[in-house]
Amino acid sequence: MPNSARRSQPAPSTQPTHSSALADIAQASSADHARVAAAYLQPLLELVLERGLDLRTLARESGLAEHALTSLADSLPAAAYVRLLDTGAMLTRDENFGLHVGERVKLGTYNVYGMILMSCKDLGDAFAQTMRYEELAHDLGRSTLTVIDEMAEYRWNSHFPNASRHLVESVFAGIRVFGNWFAGTALPHAPVSFRHAAPADIGEHQRLFGDEVRFSAAQNSAHFPSALLRWPVPNADVSMYPVLQQHAEQLLRNKQAAHKPKEIVDQVAAAITQRLAQDQARLALVADTLQLSQRTLQRKLAEAGVSFQQVLDQTRTTLAKEYLRNPELSLADIAFLLGYQEQSTFQHAFKDWTGTTPKNYRGTSENSNTNR
Repeated sequence: MPNSARRSQPAPSTQPTHSSALADIAQASSADHARVAAAYLQPLLELVLERGLDLRTLARESGLAEHALTSLADSLPAAAYVRLLDTGAMLTRDENFGLHVGERVKLGTYNVYGMILMSCKDLGDAFAQTMRYEELAHDLGRSTLTVIDEMAEYRWNSHFPNASRHLVESVFAGIRVFGNWFAGTALPHAPVSFRHAAPADIGEHQRLFGDEVRFSAAQNSAHFPSALLRWPVPNADVSMYPVLQQHAEQLLRNKQAAHKPKEIVDQVAAAITQRLAQDQARLALVADTLQLSQRTLQRKLAEAGVSFQQVLDQTRTTLAKEYLRNPELSLADIAFLLGYQEQSTFQHAFKDWTGTTPKNYRGTSENSNTNR
């Protein structure tokens, strides 16, 4: 059967794993719904305008629509915010752009979450609310706080580990400046550690954080005496907390509900990936795997803006590209692994998906790897 994909399964030594392809699919879906509230963007825009730059230029150079920053929606993609930081640094020629963005953080930067902080009785309570409501401001990363005896460690875990230092530096500078305002006085300096390498000049870092600034560390973190957590918040309106919490919880539920349609796409893609080589990537079988009726699965996918066939095609495309980078897999092997009975059917489908043939794609990929 020269053109048939119904053949013996590839030998174990060449059998591919699906982990990286699944990660690509999941990462792409996750990035789609990671957002930054418009209020959190304001310090960046203010700094750019202070430096005499035009927001249309900033948007265009960041790959956004020209009017994206002059007619802001409620939020923008988190990946776009990361690009705006880098573009702003480039256009202003400011090597410490992230620090200077963080310095312009205000109460309104954190939106409803900021109002909740003003109803906290002390800094410890404020940290607890940060763990709960940080995502109302952004999906750039998450905070954690660990207290051991007399010392506390604050960590910020970035969702964009490959971002430039401007991202994490803007976050820590914002916490420092807002913390001073929040406490009503300059808080004692605390040792701060960053994962990235030290820049040539750390004078601005020491101005903001004190002399104990470390780089190339294991975590982005700050250490301080746990007694600071009992520092009272001046003029805290504790009576407003129940009302603000109720509002914040509703916003949190709305945000999380908006993400659920994307989660079903990830689940379907994972189920399809596991069933392709057995030629079982069909709607009824995938629905059974997810313990859903076919109608319910179709409805959930429709809510996410896709069909089962679209998820199937996208999953096959992602896997096909990964398999084609493995020279030990023949086209017949790949067709089999993708659930096709005929190699020719796979070849026609791949060209429909990508505009090129599997053979040409493999050749381009090999040349790219050779030139690296």
